Amino acid sequence: MKKGISIWSFTGQPLETCFQLARKAGFDGVEVALDEQGPIHLASTRQDMAAVRNAADRQGVDVTSVASGLYWTYSLTADEPDVRAKARSIVVQQLRVASWLGCDTILVLPGSVTCGFGPQAPVVPYDVAYDRSLEALHALAPVAADLGVAIGLENVWNNFLLSPLEMRSLIDAIDSPAVGAYFDVGNVLAFGYPEQWIRILGPRIRKVHIKDFRRGVGGLNGFVDLLAGDVDFPAVMAALAAVGYDDYLTAEMSPYRLYPETILVNTSSAMDRILGRTGLADKEV
Repeated sequence: MKKGISIWSFTGQPLETCFQLARKAGFDGVEVALDEQGPIHLASTRQDMAAVRNAADRQGVDVTSVASGLYWTYSLTADEPDVRAKARSIVVQQLRVASWLGCDTILVLPGSVTCGFGPQAPVVPYDVAYDRSLEALHALAPVAADLGVAIGLENVWNNFLLSPLEMRSLIDAIDSPAVGAYFDVGNVLAFGYPEQWIRILGPRIRKVHIKDFRRGVGGLNGFVDLLAGDVDFPAVMAALAAVGYDDYLTAEMSPYRLYPETILVNTSSAMDRILGRTGLADKEV
């Protein structure tokens, strides 16, 4: 497996600088993100993405996948039809961007009952959210297939798809090779066991995020550096091997308050241990 790092692990530097720092810290690839503004946005063109791809090539890293934080604002399961339509348009642009960058997967939130860390968010009935998510993804699957990019549904703190059986059922109901799971190891620890999710989702897993979490802390403050929490990484790696996953592991970390780029070195070193590599990352940034 190769080591990836999320663009959200950086502090707002230009993309090429992020690519350079990632390579220097020992990462093979960087997951970029679509936003309303910034270097990759809702009006980005093929030419814009060629420039991003060239910057990654100059620094010797892959662009592994395309995430987006926009689905917290524009949900596929929102009550308002115009918001749901906006969410679908975001998925389509994300798919286009990924195809232009040469990525094979995008990260999509399948919807929300409510935001797990935003209690002020409206509550959508669970069964309604499921039906709306299924309807949207049925419509989007052919677009993804035409572009040669998979939609990876992430298990995230949205009080929705809280069981691997539910996520498996949703993916199987869509019945398209263009829709699978973007499995997040750390997100599931608050209410489950990642190695069980991996076994149950099996070949439906398109990409994997890793982070660590302490159950005893709970909430967003429960996320900690890799190997500092309760994720059983040997069990996770054994499960991934058992289902035949051999793609990127992408760390999704938060920069430190002081000397923020140190998170890259520490994460790279921890990932070498998780991957069973004998040499630890000892590069400086």
